[in-house]
Parts: sequence; C-alpha cells; structure tokens
Amino acid sequence: MAAVTSPETSPQPRVYFQTPAGTTEEPETPVRKQGRVTVKYDRKELRKRLNLEEWIIDQLTDLYDCELQEEAIPELEIDVDELLDMPSDVERAARVKDLLVDCFKPTELQDFISELLDKIRGMQKLSTPQKK
Repeated sequence: MAAVTSPETSPQPRVYFQTPAGTTEEPETPVRKQGRVTVKYDRKELRKRLNLEEWIIDQLTDLYDCELQEEAIPELEIDVDELLDMPSDVERAARVKDLLVDCFKPTELQDFISELLDKIRGMQKLSTPQKK
C-alpha cells in the first residue's frame, strides 16, 4: 500500500510503501552458487594447489636472484601433476633438478626440491573428472 502525506506536513508530497498487514516479507539474500570449477574439483585441493604454485614462484624468484617476479625467471614449468604421476621421490627430485639445471644457487636448490616434495606429498592430481 502507498500512503501519500498531506501538503500541510511536508512541503513536497512523499510516497511510502508499506507491506500489507498479515504478510511478512524478509529481504531475499542471494544464494551463492559454486562456480563450475569448484563443482568439478574439491575447493580445498584447488586452494592447496594455488598456494603451492604461489610458493613455487616465490622460491624460483629467490633461486634465480630476480628483483621482480616477472624479471628474469626463465621459461620453465614445474608440472605438479606430472610429478604426482611419478612412482618415487627420487624420480621427482631428478625431474625438478633437470628443469632447474641453470639455477644460480645450487646449494639452495636441494632445499627447494626437498621442500617441494614434502608439500606435494599427499596432494591429489587435478585431472579432468570423467562424465558419467
């Protein structure tokens, strides 16, 4: 219902909308739907993977003595899924070592590899789920 105020009480007429008696309307809160990616994959696993990838970038920036992250990191890709497919930590370590063959800090490289292997232990491979 709308109620109009009289000209005596207000210089300009105002319209107020009121809920009719007997109805209780609560403001609708939008229902947040999960995105397609988080429906297919576990949100926790995606967060873990994102954190791992950010950590890898930070470590590579340090290992290659880069002032800025984009500055001089060579074009390389550490494929976590590929590492997870390998049967042993020895093979994983050898693969990462091969990828980082031109690293400026070989003593810190071994620490990076050990820490990386610890971080990926127990992670799940993010493969595309099969449709049923």
